[in-house]
Amino acid sequence: MSGQWQGEVFETHAISLTDERDFAPKRHLEYIHRLTEPAPRASRNWRAGVLGATGIVGQRLVKMLANHPWFELTAVSASERSSGKTYAEASRWHLDTPIPREARDLVVQSIEPTLDCDFVFSALDSSVAGEAEEEFARAGYPVVSNSRNHRMDPDVPLLIPEVNASHLDAIRVQQSQRGYTTGFIVTNPNCSTAGLVLVLKPLADIFGLERIFVVTLQALSGAGYPGVASMDIHGNVVPFISGEEEKLETEPQKLLGRWDGRRFVDAGLGLSAHCNRVPVLDGHLECVSISMKKIASTEEVREALRSFQVDAEIASLPSALRNPIEVLDEDNRPQPRRDVNAGNGMAVVVGRVRECPLLDIKLTLLSHNLVRGAAGAALLNAELLASRGFIPRRAESNAPRRSEPTVVAEQMQS
Repeated sequence: MSGQWQGEVFETHAISLTDERDFAPKRHLEYIHRLTEPAPRASRNWRAGVLGATGIVGQRLVKMLANHPWFELTAVSASERSSGKTYAEASRWHLDTPIPREARDLVVQSIEPTLDCDFVFSALDSSVAGEAEEEFARAGYPVVSNSRNHRMDPDVPLLIPEVNASHLDAIRVQQSQRGYTTGFIVTNPNCSTAGLVLVLKPLADIFGLERIFVVTLQALSGAGYPGVASMDIHGNVVPFISGEEEKLETEPQKLLGRWDGRRFVDAGLGLSAHCNRVPVLDGHLECVSISMKKIASTEEVREALRSFQVDAEIASLPSALRNPIEVLDEDNRPQPRRDVNAGNGMAVVVGRVRECPLLDIKLTLLSHNLVRGAAGAALLNAELLASRGFIPRRAESNAPRRSEPTVVAEQMQS
């Protein structure tokens, strides 16, 4: 089973309704204890750090790393004003669940490549991400980045595992050219690009693609916190997001292109994008028109999307979905309020597949911009890297990971 590790699976025990012995107090308490006792879990294999851990995407990563079957969060890093505080003190928490227990007392460290972890996720702002990520890679840390700075570098994989896992072959070239040892940089795409390209992938494989026209309706959380001023967005639509259209017109070319052993070769698509900010909290909706090389009916397109499955390697990753595209038949779907959390936020939901009078096919898609488009994308990338042996274990530091009072309290209890 994969892709659903967030929902814990417990063994259930049937109780006979006719045997009064099953309801004796002692027996009943033992039964309740079995149901509530956490299932034993294999020890986690890799220690993860998060750069920019107090931001919106950083917080999502911290939440998703809690109880992850492979990764243990051992280091959090943020700006100098947060350094030295516990994560609970430094983080202005924005999610609807509490700060994970294992993260609360971690001491926030400065953004320097001395963290006690095997690899780092980067949720840094683009103003500092570029140089910081290079410093960590030079120091031997694999860097799994959500930031935009290195996405289009000629030796850096821009990765969606379900789409272009073969692009990881570029890592060895990157290490050789830049003089990295065990370190490297891998990035995930822009939040709108992530959903669009996952839908384009099966259509490209089966029918071929020529031109794509896309209009996005992007959620407020994509702007970070505090984001767009309330008086600018309440009851309004802002028809401009700085740099967004350029990303949406260039990143799919690399993602759907190929690595020829020396460089990335673009897909050669015609792409035009309009990007808008709308008063929705989470979920980017995209209206897409597509011109294809082969003629296909709307039903053939629906079936191509509905039947898209990842291979066994990708399906075995904890955050992956065997079928990452969901197709709805209702005329008024997908909708952010109803569909944004499909597949724990990792599915892309497609609806309104129909003929386009200008191109060939048009459809509407929805993806969770902070999960499929950010934290979940980075987590899935790290899982693929770990499964392929790209993340070695580093020597453990003697520095305390958590605040001193917490460490002392645990020693007294032991």
